Amino acid sequence: MTLLNWIDFAVRGDARGSLVAIEGGKNIPFEIKRVYYIFETKEGVARGFHAHKSLQQVAVCVRGKCRMILDNGRVREEAWLDSPSKGLFIGNMIWREMHDFSPDCVLMVLASEFYDEGDYIRDYDTFLTEVCI
Repeated sequence: MTLLNWIDFAVRGDARGSLVAIEGGKNIPFEIKRVYYIFETKEGVARGFHAHKSLQQVAVCVRGKCRMILDNGRVREEAWLDSPSKGLFIGNMIWREMHDFSPDCVLMVLASEFYDEGDYIRDYDTFLTEVCI
């Protein structure tokens, strides 16, 4: 079982440039309720270090690159996000960490729900306890 569930987005374009269309319920496996992006991350800074009880997400590096680590409590995998035409689906109860942001990295995240602090698990030991129940 792999935690790395990639979504390849169709790239459209012509001599003027390229375009990727992202549509909730079509090429994203849920209706999109929130979009946010991370940028200007300082060198040596890592982000994430949490899981979500219910939330599902798709992460797309629209510029630059970063390294994503996903962990379900039994398997830990990592991959580079480095293409604006490729998204990484992150299901619920998956611990995520983002590392090694390039200086020009813009990481966009599409979320299945609105922000809810109560959906977060921010302690890894608590995550392991909850995921192994």
